[in-house]
Amino acid sequence: MNIIGLDIGTTTICAVVTDSVTGKVLRSVTEPNDTFIESSARYERIQSPALILAKCSDIVERLAAEFDPIACIGVTGQMHGILYCDKNGCAVSPLYIWQDESGNERFDKFRSYAAFLSEETGYKMASGFGCTTYFFHTKTNAVPQNSACFCTIHDYVAMRLSGRAAPLVHVSDAASFGLFDLDALRFDMQAAEKVGIDTSLFPEITSDFEVLGYYAGATPVSVAVGDNQASFLGSVRDTSAGMLINLGTGGQISFMTDRTKDAGLEIRPCYGKNYLCVGSSLCGGRAFALLADFLRCAAEFVTGEEIKSAYPAIDSFLSSDPVLYDPVKVSTRFAGTREHPSERASITNLGINNFTPRHLILGVLEGMADELISMYMSSDHGGTHTSIVGSGNGLRKNPALCRLLEERFRMKLYVPAHREEAAFGAALAGMAAAGIKDSVEKAQELIAYE
Repeated sequence: MNIIGLDIGTTTICAVVTDSVTGKVLRSVTEPNDTFIESSARYERIQSPALILAKCSDIVERLAAEFDPIACIGVTGQMHGILYCDKNGCAVSPLYIWQDESGNERFDKFRSYAAFLSEETGYKMASGFGCTTYFFHTKTNAVPQNSACFCTIHDYVAMRLSGRAAPLVHVSDAASFGLFDLDALRFDMQAAEKVGIDTSLFPEITSDFEVLGYYAGATPVSVAVGDNQASFLGSVRDTSAGMLINLGTGGQISFMTDRTKDAGLEIRPCYGKNYLCVGSSLCGGRAFALLADFLRCAAEFVTGEEIKSAYPAIDSFLSSDPVLYDPVKVSTRFAGTREHPSERASITNLGINNFTPRHLILGVLEGMADELISMYMSSDHGGTHTSIVGSGNGLRKNPALCRLLEERFRMKLYVPAHREEAAFGAALAGMAAAGIKDSVEKAQELIAYE
C-alpha cells in the first residue's frame, strides 16, 4: 500500500510516498516554503497559512493521482508556532513561527513576556512557544476577535485535508506550546488562567495516533505530530539503545525515556506514555552556513570578485581529514539559547599561529559537536546509549562532522537510507493510526540505514 508523509518545515515543504510493505520511498518531493510575510514589527516572524495550505494541497493532489490508491496520509511540521482559527476551521491570522521573538519583548521593568510567564506559572517558557506568543497577543490585544482556537500549521493543514472544522492536536505539539502538564498530558488551565489567558482557545488534544478524518472522503488522514518526534520515529529503529542527532536550521539531540523529568534536558511527549528527552540548539546547522558565508564575503573583499560559494574549498580541506595543532575554541551559540536568548557565540584561544581560516573551520565543527555533547551529558541519561542516528542536511552534507561526532561520542553513527526523516516518520505514524501496522513500533521495523 502507498502512504503519503507530509512535512511542513520552516523553509521547505516535503512529502514522501512510502511502500508500507518494503519501507521503500517511491517518491520524494521538496518545495520551498517561500510564504514569509513582511511585518512592521521587528519581533514578528510570520508566514501565510493560506499559501502553505495551497502548496500542501497541490503536493498531496499530485501524489495521490500518481500513486492511486493512497492508503493514508500522515502529517508533521514545525513545532511551537501557532495560528488562530475561527469556528469554521479557517485561519484568521498569520502563522507565528517558532522563531517569533515577541516573547523577548519587555513585559515590565525587569522581565520579558517569556520570563514573566516562567516565573508566574513555574513552567519554563521561551519566546516562540505558542503559549508565550498567545500571552503576548492577549496582553497587546492582538488576538483576532473571531478566534475560536489556535493550533500548529500542520494541525491546520491536516484539519483542512480531512474536512474537519476544528483541530485535534497531538500531545507532541500541544506540549511544544508550553504550560503543559507532562504527567497528566494536558494543558495546565489553572496556570494559564492565573496570568490572564483565555483558556477557551486551547485546542482539543490526544496522545494517540488516530485518524483525524478523510481526504476526498476516502483516504484516512492521521492526526499531525511534531517534527522532532516524527524525525525520531522515522530514524531510530532501536529506540532503547539509539539516540537521534538532527542538524538542519536548528539542531537537536533526542532519545526515548519513560520519565517526565530530567536534570538537564527538556522532556517532550511522543505517544502514549513514551517521551523524548531533547536538547535543542537554536543555531544548529546554521553555524556552518554562517561560517561559509563569512569566508565567501572575506574572499570577495580580498579579490574584488564575486565568489559563488565557499563550500567547495571547505569540502576540499575537510576531505583530507585534517588535524591542526593549537585549535581555536568556538562557541556556536550565534542565536543564543532558549534559556538565555541574549547569549552569543565566541572564539577563544586565538594566538599568532592559529588565527587562520582552517583553524576556524575546524573550530566551528568542534563547537557544534561540543554543544550537542554538553547537552547530552547534562542529562540523567548521559552515557547510556550505544549508537547515534544522524539526520538533516547539516549532517548528510558534512562527513567531517559525522566523523567528529563518532569520535567525541565514541559511538557508531548511522544515517537513514531515506532522506526526509520527518516525512517518513509521519508516514509511519499514519500507518499506525490507520491500522495498516499494529503499532508504530511495527512500522519502525521498515527503517533502513545507508
